[in-house]
Amino acid sequence: MSLSRLTQFIGWPVVTGLLLGFCIILWVNSDRNGEQKFSDKNFHIGNLSPSASNPNEWSGPISYSDAVDSAAPAVVNIYTRTKLKSRRHPLLDDPLFRHFFNNSDLPQQERMQSALGSGVIISTEGYLLTNNHVIEGADEILVLLQDGREAQATLIGTDPESDLAVLKIELDRLTAINLGDPANAHIGDVVLAIGNPFGVGQTVTQGIISATGRYGLGINTYENYIQTDAAINPGNSGGALIDARGNLLGINTAILDKTGFSVGIGFAIPADTAIRAMQDLVSYGQVVRGWLGIEAQQMTPELAMSFKLQSSTGVIITAIYNNSPAHKAGLRPGDIILRMNDIAVSDGRLSMMQVAQGRPGDEIEIEVLRNGEAMVVNATLGVKPSNN
Repeated sequence: MSLSRLTQFIGWPVVTGLLLGFCIILWVNSDRNGEQKFSDKNFHIGNLSPSASNPNEWSGPISYSDAVDSAAPAVVNIYTRTKLKSRRHPLLDDPLFRHFFNNSDLPQQERMQSALGSGVIISTEGYLLTNNHVIEGADEILVLLQDGREAQATLIGTDPESDLAVLKIELDRLTAINLGDPANAHIGDVVLAIGNPFGVGQTVTQGIISATGRYGLGINTYENYIQTDAAINPGNSGGALIDARGNLLGINTAILDKTGFSVGIGFAIPADTAIRAMQDLVSYGQVVRGWLGIEAQQMTPELAMSFKLQSSTGVIITAIYNNSPAHKAGLRPGDIILRMNDIAVSDGRLSMMQVAQGRPGDEIEIEVLRNGEAMVVNATLGVKPSNN
């Protein structure tokens, strides 16, 4: 074989091998440079921590086990039993039936109905919070702790208007949950819901805060919910909504779905609201709220036009209770409330919440529009009569 043909035969494999080797060298160097680049950034995949010199980088734990370990022992399962009397057959009271069969005095039969929910231990003295609808009408309330202990609970008090109830159990070595700060919670914060869905046992679900200050849903009289997409299902009611550090943010209360199953829209009562209600129920047997004594209607564009107003903000007083704080302050039906304590009134239900968050005896400054003229009225909040 001639030299020229030999060179042609082995030339292409040699060139191909050299090119391949060159590519491998470039790839190895590139990979090493990439590793060095991540190392320079202090990028730790274990905890997803940001660089101290680059605080704008994202961060966050890959596990919330510490938060769950802290909060879960304070979340309990609640089981209730209610005695229901069976319906008495009309024939048992019929005179002819009584004459021939003489069994009209048969005792009325009873059956038991069971329900389940969740609760949160607030103090080591045994006080715990749950929802009113969890224990409403119950003849027997059983609390099961995470450590397997159980106890009969005593009902301390309920507040149906906010759907809260306070129970007490007599056990030692109780773990109380750490309280968070719902006022400083932000949309997008990671939250965990702990409860007993469908009675399967204590379960933790994870999501974020979807919204705050939700009201006007028609669920309860007083509404100021934290909305979350953490799964909340039947049995979760009364359980804990906690932050990523295990602090209580709210009491899980309701879901927005006609099927009764979670679709990512759940609501929790803020912890500060629930704690205040618990303190009132323990101290006074009822939740003490401020009361002004008016009935009001939301201002609409049509009403604003009839009053010759440029704006449809505010609420119009439609009725005033006799001897109420509003009556004593000189407010009248037809007055349009524009501001309360220098806060613009834009929604009637929100204004009702603002008044209710006050205490009897608190002074409130009300700016009203009467016959086209603005004026300021000072009122002292009272206590809502029990028959109203």
